[in-house]
Amino acid sequence: MRALLVVLHRWFGLFIAGFLIIAGLTGALISWDHELDEWLNPHLFKSQSQGEPLPMLSLVDRVEAADPRVRASFFATQPEPGHNTEIWVDALKNPDTGKRYDLGYDHVFVDPVTGEIVGKREWGKISLHPEHLMSFLYKLHFSLHLPEWKGTDRWGVWLMGIAALVWLFDTFIAMAITLPRKRRTTSRKRWLQRWKPAWKIRGGAGAYKLNFDLHRAVGLWVFGLLLMLAFTSFSLNLYREVFYPIMSTVSETTPGPFETRTPTALHDPVEPQVAWPTLFNKARAEADTRGWQEPIGDTFYSDNFAVFGVRFYYPGEDHDSGGMKVKSLYYDGKNGTLIGDEVPWTGTAADVFNQLQFPLHSGRIAGLPGRIIISFMGIAVAMLSITGVVIWWKKRKARATSRRRREDSIAATAPNT
Repeated sequence: MRALLVVLHRWFGLFIAGFLIIAGLTGALISWDHELDEWLNPHLFKSQSQGEPLPMLSLVDRVEAADPRVRASFFATQPEPGHNTEIWVDALKNPDTGKRYDLGYDHVFVDPVTGEIVGKREWGKISLHPEHLMSFLYKLHFSLHLPEWKGTDRWGVWLMGIAALVWLFDTFIAMAITLPRKRRTTSRKRWLQRWKPAWKIRGGAGAYKLNFDLHRAVGLWVFGLLLMLAFTSFSLNLYREVFYPIMSTVSETTPGPFETRTPTALHDPVEPQVAWPTLFNKARAEADTRGWQEPIGDTFYSDNFAVFGVRFYYPGEDHDSGGMKVKSLYYDGKNGTLIGDEVPWTGTAADVFNQLQFPLHSGRIAGLPGRIIISFMGIAVAMLSITGVVIWWKKRKARATSRRRREDSIAATAPNT
């Protein structure tokens, strides 16, 4: 059995190594994506104007009027002091091609006082330019930037989800093969003593042994965090396809509109029939009825699901908590009826477990210390993958050398004919 586990660990590890190196290194950086993005691009984020900001919907109207090919898809409802307003847009459908317009941007920065559009960019664009660097790394982290094909742009998301699932199984296998063999006559204390060296890094033992010890010992020390990252990577990337259906069969869940609705094709958006002011009035009245004190923090429209979302939170709580301090109401994009809600830490045990996936994966559930831990873990994941490949390569070379020696020995002792 152990020999089989070793073989599985070898080939599973080789399959996922490249994915994990990319995910680990990018994950270490995107834990600080907002801070790094602002530091790299003050001309986009920092407002240069002084005075009373214009109404948010006035800024939205200006963005849509400046380019008739777009529709606002997400924006915060309150300006952040000293910052430009960020408005995200979706491309409308081009009647001539039957596909969305190719805008070259989806993120607009507007001076909140003058209403001037001060910058545009495409989130996730493949570019190392400072304006695109952090979003490029973020998208690389979970999708590898694989292009749209056959009407969907989720191929990379699915591939990374499959890699995460293999990683989850391989993490258990890796732990199992570190365990020493236990005989019937071996006491528990003796067995633990035999396992103890696996947790240590030997000093002065040579490059290969150091590499091996780093791979094994670090993997043991962060085993719990590796399991959490592998599981949440799988659940986030394959949420609709695998994770939620399985959760619904093993535990009681409360499905929301994104679980019950089938999205339209990427280039077949559903145009909203409800205006933003009407939506906000409905949402505020509903929130007051429920006794929610938080202001409307931001709103969005998902045009492939025909769903509006209105989120309630105090400034800063959306990023700091990973969403676990954000209450949401969902409305039908065609008729404005309330079709769902989400309140953190409420619902069934499965509902709360579902809510925790991103906060756990990002570390934001634990605030600043959690983000620091996740950055460390990103480096650790990349290191474990690299050291694993080195171990395989060294053993492969050793096996090849041993095989050649045997063949040379046989050839030397064979009678001449």
